[in-house]
Amino acid sequence: MSRLLIEASTPLCLLQDAGRFGVRHLGVTQGGALDWVSMTWANWLLGNALDKPVVEITLGGFTVQAEAYCLLALAGADLGAYIDERAISPGRSFILQKGQRLRFTQPFNGARAYLAAPGGFDAPAVLGSRSTVVREALGGVDGFGTALAVGGRLTYSGAGGAMNVLSAPDLPAKAPLEVIVGAQIGQFSGQSLFDAFNTEWALDSRADRMGMRLLGTPLQYQGPSLISEGIPLGAIQVPPDGQPIVLLNDRQTIGGYPRLGALTPLALARLAQCLPGDKVRLVPVVQETAHRQHVEFLQRFTAG
Repeated sequence: MSRLLIEASTPLCLLQDAGRFGVRHLGVTQGGALDWVSMTWANWLLGNALDKPVVEITLGGFTVQAEAYCLLALAGADLGAYIDERAISPGRSFILQKGQRLRFTQPFNGARAYLAAPGGFDAPAVLGSRSTVVREALGGVDGFGTALAVGGRLTYSGAGGAMNVLSAPDLPAKAPLEVIVGAQIGQFSGQSLFDAFNTEWALDSRADRMGMRLLGTPLQYQGPSLISEGIPLGAIQVPPDGQPIVLLNDRQTIGGYPRLGALTPLALARLAQCLPGDKVRLVPVVQETAHRQHVEFLQRFTAG
């Protein structure tokens, strides 16, 4: 067994995997890596199954020391990572010798980095997942939704693993965020629909794993009040102040605000790498196109 001692951490450093499914009827949200694309690449770098548990490091402030030889991989944001005093860029697997430290300082490109280990980091399965949802006290290294804390340890039991490097940067360009329009789209004013898809939105500082608020010209909903209904990942709710909220992995399971639609999975991964103040644009897309793009991305890991 290989072990990493956590020497510095924040409440934003969490163990995550692909998420917890089949339990929303119980009021349990899915959790999981916000940037699932970078989580996938981090696991691919070691030859893991693509949904194995990884560490999601948000904005930096995380340091571990190897207590034994460790093979690891890093993908996602550039958070100023160093092995001792040597800088290391994301998109590669690497070795930590016993006593060496891996530390993440601050964001230089993107918001979230993902650290993977052979076979995934050890943690008990809770409702079929190791994903940490602090609000629901589920998942994580202890099974009770605890964030990674100073003095704790990360362990993994997998052996071997590949030593790969991404041939291209694993953070996508800041393309528009694709939206599959929703059932209430026709009940917003015409001007609001024009503004929604033809102006920039700024990411508010009020952003967490539940949702990210977008600031811009307020949208005007003209339809009747709604009965609460199930909320999919990426749903764009519009509360009475007209400022959209994109609901993320730790969202509530039902809601009653009208929705423009929902971001596609690939668009969600891009949004997860945005920082407060970043500007984004929304673009409508039909479901068939979104599905094709999703399949084409996943085929990268099955070809050949």
